[in-house]
Amino acid sequence: MTVRAETGDVGRHAARVGAALDAFLADGSDALERRPEWTAALDRPLPEQGLGADGVLGELERHVIPNGTRLSEPGFWGWITTGPTTIGAVTTLAATVAAPQRATLTAFNLLEEVSLGWLAELCGLPAGMKGVYSSGGSTANLVALGAARQWALERAGLDPAADGLDGRPLAIYASAEAHHTVQRAAGVLGLGRRAVRVVGVDDRGRLDPGALRRALAQDAAAGVLPVAVVATAGTTNTGAIDPLRAAGELAREHGAWFHVDGAYGLLGILDERVADRYDGLELADSAIVDPHKWLRAPVGIGATFVRDRAILHRAFTQEPAEYLEGSFTDPQDARVSLDAMGVPYQDFAVELSSPARGAVVWAILRELGREGVRALIRADNDLARRLADRVRVSERLELLLEPELSICCLRHRAPGAADPDALNAALLRRLLQETPYLPSSTLVGGRLAIRPCFINARTEPGHVDDFAAAVERIGDELVAAAA
Repeated sequence: MTVRAETGDVGRHAARVGAALDAFLADGSDALERRPEWTAALDRPLPEQGLGADGVLGELERHVIPNGTRLSEPGFWGWITTGPTTIGAVTTLAATVAAPQRATLTAFNLLEEVSLGWLAELCGLPAGMKGVYSSGGSTANLVALGAARQWALERAGLDPAADGLDGRPLAIYASAEAHHTVQRAAGVLGLGRRAVRVVGVDDRGRLDPGALRRALAQDAAAGVLPVAVVATAGTTNTGAIDPLRAAGELAREHGAWFHVDGAYGLLGILDERVADRYDGLELADSAIVDPHKWLRAPVGIGATFVRDRAILHRAFTQEPAEYLEGSFTDPQDARVSLDAMGVPYQDFAVELSSPARGAVVWAILRELGREGVRALIRADNDLARRLADRVRVSERLELLLEPELSICCLRHRAPGAADPDALNAALLRRLLQETPYLPSSTLVGGRLAIRPCFINARTEPGHVDDFAAAVERIGDELVAAAA
């Protein structure tokens, strides 16, 4: 008997999944010890006969959900993504069912624009900047730098989106601490990864304006067209905020687009203790922020903002498609949702088919409000400062950099160890395997650092204290074993 796909009874099935997810969040165990069991249950040949919806839900409950990732655990601080909060998760389900596409005249299309406006205001972006959602910082940077390429070459008499590149030398300028998606965007956009000029940083990991000035001047003398200067508001390695005003003024002086990558740290402007470090943000021609980072939205939501969204249309518009053309009416005369496409986000970036991400951001901001978001930003920054204070009073731990936002870089001093970096790397592996704490590592001044980033809604101050004690204990054990 052929099984047919169910198309209703969403509430009953969602309730089963919800109960399994609540159990998963409460469990906190790592499923790798059960890997042979769930691998064998899931890695099977394509079935001839289906199980039906209830059978699939049973497998989700038994084998899939319990064996997910540990991103939602209170001690997960390794990546700048985390398990979503409840309202973001359930709004994603609502959007998936009620608006599988963000287009047409629906409440979900409206909430794309409403939430983008709220988000720009929340981040202190210049009035009038408009945006578009995409899947995250990688695509958001690609869209922003695509706008920069369009703008720079239009000024030089070329339409790159329509006619391609003409072989002239081009450059993008970014610090050595900038996210590597800048290089990838340059490659995808046809400039080439080697067109990214890697600019030196100061002792806090911030872009060095003097080095940027020299790079721009050197290229100007060689006839290289400056496409964009990229400044980072919260680097992924250490949370450093580049000198935005100096970078923006140099971009203006040399006729380059000024882009601010705030995928992680742009919302840090809400913490008044560091708000002055965002001075110069008003110079930005484009900026990005990822709600799936500090707003704890489900992964897959980034936003690109530009001063004039018409540049996005020129850079990313699609050629006409017969199946879409001529089937819509003026929105003022619309009587049903399919009478018009709504705001044409499909012409502002690289996606045609796209989920309604704006409803998720709207729900989170509607739940918390400006002050609620401000409070969570401050609380996470406080956790990094709390850890830094704890490290400073420890004889066995070393603080490698004062926290600027919610990242704290530390290590065990490893007294007497022949290779302190190797000992700290071994310490990190044991933390991940033996404790509830899951930071990552990075390099600070050429030295390996243990790097927790606090954006997890489930983290409490006590977790930070216990983590510091675990670093001390495991490091001491490794030092003793090596003696």
